[in-house]
Amino acid sequence: GKYVVIGGNGDSIFKRLMAVVGWEEERINDPKFANNNTRNQNEVEIDSAITAWTSSLDSEEVLHLLEEARVPSGPIYSVVEMAKDEHFKARGLFEQVQTPDGQPLQIPAITPKLVDTPGGTDWPGGAIGSHTREVLVDILGLSEHEVTDMKAKGTIQ
Repeated sequence: GKYVVIGGNGDSIFKRLMAVVGWEEERINDPKFANNNTRNQNEVEIDSAITAWTSSLDSEEVLHLLEEARVPSGPIYSVVEMAKDEHFKARGLFEQVQTPDGQPLQIPAITPKLVDTPGGTDWPGGAIGSHTREVLVDILGLSEHEVTDMKAKGTIQ
């Protein structure tokens, strides 16, 4: 399943969250859950209840119920989902660069975007394997023979 982020640390939001999770009003109003300080001391109990509830539903249903209860929440996207999301595109959070072999590659853009110095990627990095020998021999101390053997076995390019 997919993960969601839930912002339920404010006192009134916490009460709405735990009502959706299924706690009775008496438990929600227990002094050990009265404020963020006391809730932090009972974090395991709260997290266990939220985990049990979220694990019983798919992420879309969780988000729907939290939205109905006015509990701040949202999906946690994979990189693929971020790259497809219209909001991410509109904010310019990805940019396209050319790889050394001329292929287009979409990568995370520089943030924050500043008016006078918006930033950008001037060089997306070398070709795959272009620094392998340098890393293995010069930095990690492997011998040329070990590197040649690794290439022969297909471990490296």
